[in-house]
Amino acid sequence: MKKGCEHLKNEALALAIPSIFALFSPFTFAVTYRNLRVWRTYLWASLIGNLGEPLLYLAAIGFGIGSLIGENGVYGIPYDVFLAPGILVSTCMYTATFETTFGSFTRMKPQKTFDAILVTPVNIAELATGEVYSSAMKSGLGALIVLCVISAFGLVKSPLAILTIPLGFLVGYAFGALGLVFTAIAPDYSFFNYFFTLVMAPMFLLSGIFFPVSVLPEWAQILANILPLTHAVNISRSLCLGTLSFDLLIHVFVLFLGGLVSTHVASVLLLRRLIP
Repeated sequence: MKKGCEHLKNEALALAIPSIFALFSPFTFAVTYRNLRVWRTYLWASLIGNLGEPLLYLAAIGFGIGSLIGENGVYGIPYDVFLAPGILVSTCMYTATFETTFGSFTRMKPQKTFDAILVTPVNIAELATGEVYSSAMKSGLGALIVLCVISAFGLVKSPLAILTIPLGFLVGYAFGALGLVFTAIAPDYSFFNYFFTLVMAPMFLLSGIFFPVSVLPEWAQILANILPLTHAVNISRSLCLGTLSFDLLIHVFVLFLGGLVSTHVASVLLLRRLIP
């Protein structure tokens, strides 16, 4: 017990240690492994969700509304081909955020799993990063599933689309970390209604998934280009169409940096919440 108390006091060091040091910690991977082992019990339900939602969007919007737009589509790209890469990364986004909001909150509060983990040598930054890694792993698997779906429908125009799988991990890292920030300040489950309604829904609609950002008013374009999902959509669409540019590296850096900063913010907030 004394050892555990001393460990908790040392958690204050996490305030001064950037989360980048937790990226490669074995304790981080231990947390991730623990979460993925638990996830195995409802793996198939999760996979069905990852497969069903993209199919609904492609059928209702891609093939439905797409048939009204015509063969020229968006800037000469058929609408379903334009839509598919955005659906892929949005699936990764929602997979990650659901994991680090409802999933992480359940482990933190009702189950008290976080408290149990923190009396081991795992520090708060490793716990937070492990949670985010769990969401990234699930997002990567979701990307693989959606890629198979859109490829089967002939909506992928370049072999570079295979790189959307590691992109799924990156998107999961960025958005999983963002979700964990809100979990760290959430008093109860109902708080996530604000997150998904006021943050995720506008991002889903304005990030260039359904139409080019360039058609928005200038002020809305500025807002849309700040959103992390816009960067993910740009990468995914470029890979699926085979149109590479130097800008892709900037988009990748923005997503990684956003995930790193959000993970550290989540670590600090969790520290203040879990350790008086």
